[in-house]
Amino acid sequence: MDGRDLVRSVRSVGSMGTAQGLRTVRAAWRRRRADATGLPPRGAERARTPGPVREVEPGPGGGVVRFGRSELRIRVAVNGAVFWGWDGAAPEPSYALAGRCPDPDPRAVLEPDTNGGWRVVAERVTVTVSWHGAVEVLTPGGVVLRRELPPRWWEPVAGGTARWMQRSEVRADARFFGLGERASGPRLRDGTYRLWNTGPGLGFEPGDDPLPLTMPVQLVLADAGTHLAFHDCSWDGTVTLREGVEGAGSGHDRAGTSELRMDGGPLRCWVMVGTPARVLLAWASLTGAPALPPAWALGHHHVRWGDGSEREVRRVVAGYQEHGLPLDAVHLGSGHHDAHQGFTVDQERFPKLPALADELRRDGVRLVSVVGPAVPAGEGNAVYDAGAARDAFVRDASGDVVQGVSWPGGVVFPDFTHPRVRAWWGGLYAERLEQGFAGFWHDMNEPTSFAAFGEPTLPRSARHALDGRDGDHREAHNVYALCMARAAHEGLRALLPEERPFLFSRSGWAGMQRYGGSLSGEVATGWPGLRASLALVLGLGLCGVPYAGPDIGGTGGNPSPELYLRWLQLGVHLPLLRTRAGAGHREPWEFGAEVLVHARTALVERRRLQPYLVTLAHLARRTGAPYARPLWWSAPEERALRDCEDAFLLGDSLLVAPVLVPGAERRTVRLPGGRWYETATGRAFDGPAQVLVDAPLDRIPVFARAGAVIPVYGEDGGLELEVWAPARGQTGGGTVVADAGDGWEEPGIERYTARWAGSRIVVEREGEHGTGGLPHPVRVRGLGPN
Repeated sequence: MDGRDLVRSVRSVGSMGTAQGLRTVRAAWRRRRADATGLPPRGAERARTPGPVREVEPGPGGGVVRFGRSELRIRVAVNGAVFWGWDGAAPEPSYALAGRCPDPDPRAVLEPDTNGGWRVVAERVTVTVSWHGAVEVLTPGGVVLRRELPPRWWEPVAGGTARWMQRSEVRADARFFGLGERASGPRLRDGTYRLWNTGPGLGFEPGDDPLPLTMPVQLVLADAGTHLAFHDCSWDGTVTLREGVEGAGSGHDRAGTSELRMDGGPLRCWVMVGTPARVLLAWASLTGAPALPPAWALGHHHVRWGDGSEREVRRVVAGYQEHGLPLDAVHLGSGHHDAHQGFTVDQERFPKLPALADELRRDGVRLVSVVGPAVPAGEGNAVYDAGAARDAFVRDASGDVVQGVSWPGGVVFPDFTHPRVRAWWGGLYAERLEQGFAGFWHDMNEPTSFAAFGEPTLPRSARHALDGRDGDHREAHNVYALCMARAAHEGLRALLPEERPFLFSRSGWAGMQRYGGSLSGEVATGWPGLRASLALVLGLGLCGVPYAGPDIGGTGGNPSPELYLRWLQLGVHLPLLRTRAGAGHREPWEFGAEVLVHARTALVERRRLQPYLVTLAHLARRTGAPYARPLWWSAPEERALRDCEDAFLLGDSLLVAPVLVPGAERRTVRLPGGRWYETATGRAFDGPAQVLVDAPLDRIPVFARAGAVIPVYGEDGGLELEVWAPARGQTGGGTVVADAGDGWEEPGIERYTARWAGSRIVVEREGEHGTGGLPHPVRVRGLGPN
């Protein structure tokens, strides 16, 4: 615990009842006292750099370079990713990697460089190592994309964990993206960003940092190429970024810089080079394919936070049905828990939950349950007793179980870094499945205090198994939620092997996509919060977590009717669409007749686009490509697109331009190259260009790429192909994955082409020329006068 945490604890007293606030402050003092006795004092430190080269030993895919005071291991993997680690650091063990580390590329060899030092030449990248430990990443053409200067360590003289710093340089025109959730993104401006998963409190907006899902993943875009750099270290740290300047100082460029400072842990790095699509494909092959959500999870979710009951759930669902609003899932917050048992359902508020779940499922509505890591402490609690018998809870350095503070009082926390604990915890989801829940939402799992949002819970000196390596919370904190998600995912796979688990989490780390998606919860109600919602989803997608979304309307306030509607219009085009009602009712019909009509239009459009979203989910699983992408995704060489943060691509076919400011009835939209059709009017525009279009209250501007073949639901509820006319002399196409279920059977992939044949447009399925009709009806759009 540091000073910032203690100050936050003291401030929390004013945000809750006095008794609960004092409990929180006492818990903060206990954490500080535990760290004072459980962590070794740093004392005097000695700085160290690698020193000069002493010896070079080639090996498979690279080799080892030994310096006077350190050694560097470098290896190119068969997927094209480059790894290097200092002081003997190897790719494994790692919580980020999916399974075993990829095999080394046998064609890559460590050899002397003609310019001095050594180099490893691979198909997609060249890596050089200087005499004093600088590492450069170059394109196959020899252009430097990233230069890592010799690192520096500060080692306690009395022994212990060394702090370290890694400075890097990138090209002057480069732009930084990534680092997990960043409300000020997706492009990361000059500043310092903390790498420590932190509960944000009730309502965050651009400028608030850190947030619950941080990760040391940088995606860097430049004219010479795109690269992703991942420093695989889960300790607390900071990244300070500064963009470069072209032509600075007598015509010379000033490089962009990144300075990474970590409180401990291994200094090791992975780098992938190529187009944005190739980089994310390599990243997914390294850290795991994104989990595939069931088809229903790509519909409309509604959360009823706080106290609730079966009667309240029925009221909400009946309201949606009465007003003709599509609804696919209802999420139950902590109000459906038994406060004294923690994991189990409150039988007084929900006495017939299985029957309710069956009734709702017949109407196409699933129930989703919130799950937190905190377990109320005390004998007689079945979950606590079972965990205590298994020695499942986190202990401090003196061997005592660590207690935190939650709404019902004292709580304890499972150590998800132990395989035995994960197996036990995963089995607990059987109770929720028996109650009829179809999915799970992990919350407050940074972990943070349930009594004071944003409060740290476990002291840094708390002990963790770390899968047999043993360590403390300084290393385990950032991967705690990731390991909890793994426990749930593996448990659900065992309990319901025939169904795809549906799971999303507020917190996580690199590799989170293997187990599910992410909810950008607690974003502030207000126009800045709306803008932050888009930044969070785009940023997570570039870090390999494609299924993400915010709470529509935000947290900590009541949105105006206009703000709610604009947020909903954005949300229907994001992977996870979840509307939120808090202490008061905040369903669409509560905002007036006009908002209700436009909300129905937006939600009906979401239902119409669901086959397209299902297709994007399958493509994300196969390629790592996010559903929601920055405008520069397919044209990274277009500089004007790099700075555009108020619009995005949904797959390859749609461009969405949400309204992010109040009172707007028109807005400018920057279009990438090619022809684009405004879907509401059919009007055509040729890019690259900046256009001014209408944005009335009933819709936001959406454009379809010329030639796109988009799977949608037709008026009869069946799948149809919406084809946008290609430009004359051009062809188009699209992909369809017709998966309407939630099982594991691999659906077929259908690929279609669209072309002009004289005065008409012909749509064909690849590989089936002239074999008869298409399996789906076709509706051609964009044929009107332009």
